[in-house]
Amino acid sequence: MTVSKKVSESHRIDPASLSALPHSTGVYVFRGTSTLPLYIGKSLDIRSRVLSHLRAADEARMIAQTRRIDYIETAGEIGALLLESQMIKAYSPLYNIRLRRVRSLCSLRLLADQQGLVPKVVSGNEADIGRAPDLFGLFSSRHAAIEKLRHLAAEYQLCLALLGLERTTNRGCFGLQIKTCQGACVGKEDRTVHDKRLRDALADLQVHAWPYRGAISVIERNGAWVQKHRVHDWRYLGTWCSKTRLFTKHHQPSFDLDTYKILVRPIMLGQAELELDDQDETRHNYEQAGDEKNCNS
Repeated sequence: MTVSKKVSESHRIDPASLSALPHSTGVYVFRGTSTLPLYIGKSLDIRSRVLSHLRAADEARMIAQTRRIDYIETAGEIGALLLESQMIKAYSPLYNIRLRRVRSLCSLRLLADQQGLVPKVVSGNEADIGRAPDLFGLFSSRHAAIEKLRHLAAEYQLCLALLGLERTTNRGCFGLQIKTCQGACVGKEDRTVHDKRLRDALADLQVHAWPYRGAISVIERNGAWVQKHRVHDWRYLGTWCSKTRLFTKHHQPSFDLDTYKILVRPIMLGQAELELDDQDETRHNYEQAGDEKNCNS
């Protein structure tokens, strides 16, 4: 298939690399004259997505630097998302901002004292994110976590003093004076009622603890082609591919926010085919070296 004349005249990209782009799911890579990629993206239709980049006026600078476009097909969207995230973190392309590695994460943990519940900002090292069952929200900094807590306090009329964000006196917190607090700090509201609102405020932010004893495989199929993405504690371990019969390892030593976001809905809501039995017929392949192999061969 040839590229339209309108598109091909507006850039200096190798026409053969454009013509080779498939209408299939996977990752695509814009490359210039250096060894590092300019941009990495994913799409359910690689060809259509790449051509839309070429027509985007706000991407003209990137297109002007591009000399060829490579691609890696995947059996499904989850594999494309995982591969895109992995590659962006590995190569830090010039024009990728989203999915850059977040070096540290914070979360909110509810602690109980003699009076009631108190949220505490905890670092990823303290919290064991991905395994602990009592965490709420994933934030790039302590400041971001506190700002979110303040926003929820305003929305749910929570007491900033009881949340540990403000000092109080015998007359109560400042919020009580301006009617943004219902008075739990001075006994006008039962503390258990306040704490219930606190739990309700945090409910949508709950970080799911890994629900299995060990690793599982998230399976994607495209006809006879099968890819099995191995996951443990929300850490992406790599992918087994039926085309190569090899397992491509991915080294992810710690919890990664983007990986969690990619996997949490398919796994927790049953939106993906899962393989929980460690004794499946391809288990021995997980121990084989295949780090340099891709599933586009």
